[in-house]
Amino acid sequence: MGFSRLLKRASLVGAFFMSAVWLSAANALCPAPSNLPTAQVQRVVDGDTLRLSDGRSVRMIGLNAPETGKKGQSAEPFAEAAKRRLQALVDESAGQVSVRVGEQAADRYGRTLANVYGRNGDNLEAQLLAEGLAYLVAVSPNVALVDCQQAAEKTARDAGLGVWRNSPVQSPDQISSGGFAVVSGRVSSVERNGGGIWIQLDDALVLRVAPNLAGQFDIAELQHLEGRQVEARGWIIDRSRRGGLKSGQSRWMMPITHPVMLNTNSR
Repeated sequence: MGFSRLLKRASLVGAFFMSAVWLSAANALCPAPSNLPTAQVQRVVDGDTLRLSDGRSVRMIGLNAPETGKKGQSAEPFAEAAKRRLQALVDESAGQVSVRVGEQAADRYGRTLANVYGRNGDNLEAQLLAEGLAYLVAVSPNVALVDCQQAAEKTARDAGLGVWRNSPVQSPDQISSGGFAVVSGRVSSVERNGGGIWIQLDDALVLRVAPNLAGQFDIAELQHLEGRQVEARGWIIDRSRRGGLKSGQSRWMMPITHPVMLNTNSR
């Protein structure tokens, strides 16, 4: 029986069995390096962020969990489930986690960027992705586990678990605000200039590959995307709020931070 079929059956039986099915695969796909430093978790902030007893706030590398309700806003679907599941994984590890700090060690908010493992070597990001409680994200240079984390998300997507139960993929003309999104659209044009590579989707959204990241992509393939359907994911920026939106430009822009954030084989 295929692994995706096992996960489908697990989703019917319950989260506990599903976690047991995934556990061995998570260890095989994303094994923990030896001699990682350990830390005590003070609290779970949300589905992708931990507060450690040493004062560090850790933003886990490789995933983006749905947003919990803040400043009077409602929580996104599966946000609380992701937070509860991360808390359960931390509890199973007796509050002790191993931390592998990324090549880029901190984000603009001062949070430590790291891959996090349970005391038995379980990669916590891979487990959340495999259960459909977060989306895979890859932001260079912190992409050491991108292949195994992508495989983890695929199992959840194929089985329709969590955030993939009802497809979150939207079309460019459905975008109404900034923030994280998964978008599918037809490429209407591709342009390369000093600002990078610009991929226009349905005249509503432009994807941008920055010049310093272009070397990670198959440039020839990108330049032949016109007319093809693609799927992209990332954080949408409202360019009208910057005051620099020119006539004829799309209001919405999505930076593409790694090749896995752009699926050029979308149907």
